[in-house]
Amino acid sequence: MTSAPPGSDTVGDPVLPPQPPGRVAELDRKRGAENFPVALRILPRALRRDLTALYDVARVIDDLGDEYEGDRIAALTSFRKDLARAWQGEPEEPVLRRLVPTIRARDLDHEPFDRLLRANLQDQEVTRYATQADLARYCTLSADPVGRIVLRIFGVRSTEAERLSDLVCTALQLIEHCQDVAEDRRAGRIYLPREDLDAFGVTETDLDADRANVAVRRCVAAQVQKALDQLTEGAALVGLLQGWARLAIAGYVAGGLATVDALRRANWDVLAATPRPRKRDVLIHLSKLLVRGGRR
Repeated sequence: MTSAPPGSDTVGDPVLPPQPPGRVAELDRKRGAENFPVALRILPRALRRDLTALYDVARVIDDLGDEYEGDRIAALTSFRKDLARAWQGEPEEPVLRRLVPTIRARDLDHEPFDRLLRANLQDQEVTRYATQADLARYCTLSADPVGRIVLRIFGVRSTEAERLSDLVCTALQLIEHCQDVAEDRRAGRIYLPREDLDAFGVTETDLDADRANVAVRRCVAAQVQKALDQLTEGAALVGLLQGWARLAIAGYVAGGLATVDALRRANWDVLAATPRPRKRDVLIHLSKLLVRGGRR
């Protein structure tokens, strides 16, 4: 298994179409608010450009599905059609036009991006998940494709790397669901599986409270543990990688581990406030992952 080594990134930096000023500022803000570093500043410029282009497209897709005030299905469908045009180099959306050089330089496939659209279209119709397995299937659309694209950006071609990446990405998605229980509830969605809610005696109205009761905290703690188990297994991906890929992926895993720390510090109360990871915790986990190669 190989990845692009440090110093091997020779992709040029073409002139890219500008984003609308408001959109640029909002995307910059949201990148900074993520649990993990989207594109570490130490990475070569071209890699940072490509990772940022990926993030911005994924972020816009999520925003259309979560925040757009008009017909979200129509907006997502329109963006989906424009996304397909990016592989012919002729999309209309500025964020997609900025993705075109990355598609060409990294030989990216259309299918993982389309899965992100499918996840957000599903969000418009499916607002509850009965089982953990149902939620995992959703994550194959909403989370795992991002990891597959990141691997491709770093030149990684390995079935085992993809398997471990899927574990990491699903885990990060589950952790984020736990962080955002209150926000998702206000949006009419619940990503804690019904089987868990029932097992811990949690009602949907319990999720409307200003503070989480004991049942909600136990339910969240159980879901976080499931995610942590997957993240711990998937962290072995760090040990498979070399160079910049190893550093970047370790950063994503470290962000997830630091977020688990934040949830634990909050005693699993995700209703009073949204637990956020501390930068120093991310750095501590990052250092350990790099030294141990992802082994705990």
